[in-house]
Amino acid sequence: MQVKNIEVHIGAAELAATDDLGGLIESKLGGNVLRWFVSRAGREGVTVEATVVEDLLTHVAVSTAFYPGRSAVLSIIPTGVGCELGGYAGDAAPLTRLLSGCVDYVITNPNALNASDFIGSLDRVLYTEGYCMDLLAKGCIDLWVPQSNKVGLIVERSDEWALDLVFNLMNTTRAVHGVDIVDYVVTDEPIGSRCERNPSGAYVGSIANPRALFRACEALLDAGATAIGVTTNIQGLPSNEYVQHFLGAHPNPMGGVEALISHLIVNRYRVPAAHAPMINVKGADTVEGGRAASSGVKKIRLAHNVVDARGAGEMASSSGLACALVGLARAPQIFDNSGCRYVDRVNMKNVVAVVTPASTLGGIPVLHAHKRGIPIIAVRANRTVLDVTAAGLGLPGVIEVENYTEAAGVVVALRQGISLETLYRPLRTLDHRNVAETKRLQSVAQ
Repeated sequence: MQVKNIEVHIGAAELAATDDLGGLIESKLGGNVLRWFVSRAGREGVTVEATVVEDLLTHVAVSTAFYPGRSAVLSIIPTGVGCELGGYAGDAAPLTRLLSGCVDYVITNPNALNASDFIGSLDRVLYTEGYCMDLLAKGCIDLWVPQSNKVGLIVERSDEWALDLVFNLMNTTRAVHGVDIVDYVVTDEPIGSRCERNPSGAYVGSIANPRALFRACEALLDAGATAIGVTTNIQGLPSNEYVQHFLGAHPNPMGGVEALISHLIVNRYRVPAAHAPMINVKGADTVEGGRAASSGVKKIRLAHNVVDARGAGEMASSSGLACALVGLARAPQIFDNSGCRYVDRVNMKNVVAVVTPASTLGGIPVLHAHKRGIPIIAVRANRTVLDVTAAGLGLPGVIEVENYTEAAGVVVALRQGISLETLYRPLRTLDHRNVAETKRLQSVAQ
């Protein structure tokens, strides 16, 4: 199986001839596309970055059901693009909790909550991997909210000291959080996950040995797992850029390859999945006995070990694994899995709005939700390395707000059926005499 990252440009003339940008992009990319997003948008057209995978499974089912009585918001925190809020170690947890006070469920990415040994509150939050969010936004699936999942863990072959750390963390999540770890597999070969950076500045990734990943998945599914956690040592980590990330000035280089791994598992096996770095990369003086190099983990050199507050969870933890296991314990299924019992079920017909950074409107969930007439709330304060805005894409009707506090107010208004126009001043006055005067002036002009 070959994994390849590509760029495709679509000119302004083609864009002008369609009112379905998402459909046009997907027709241009063809099959075998695991993940795509618009990385540049302007007068000349759009540039799309995509990950192409051989032998990709397709999903053509369409969900037409409606489950009344539940409201949801889809909160998108793209990974690998340097989100000011959510681009670090679980620092989107407060905004997620804020939004959860507005609706019954917040559907959001694992990276919005993951902070290594720490994880944001999961009350009324559906911990939903990005490929599942894509299928949801397309109307292909429902989210089946389980009573609990049986979690299987894939551990990449590594040194004994690293395995000891992983197993202590795994046992902690069982003893403290009650996570049902049904089985684990230590791979017989390295998986070979590697981070890469695209010209837009967004991070993506590649996998040298996906077969090792798939063999482990199949063994865990045979053992009864209904959700899959993966922990690997990511290669190709650019040390200088990672230092800048800890200083709050650069995207997380690991985000793209983590998304690739979880997307592959969900595409192939249709169960929730999440990836975590096996060993958190830290300053050279904090790496135990200098042994990180033999496990494929690079050392980085920080001026001091107190980092930007948004990345502190990573610095305070030895591994990224614990939060992924806790999140997967109740992550929604995308099919009626016979190994699960369910407490609820929702789909896009329950979604009140999509909330996303204002500069990342070119992703699958936003474009498909916009086509379905679901309100898009674009948050300007959540800046990223991209500049793909409503104006650049020509998307009408996007609701732009300054911050997540304002976004929460808009969500409440939409849920309550309040016209947003009536909340701002001046308020337009409707008057039958105004209509008559307009018609009179038009007739005079003719």
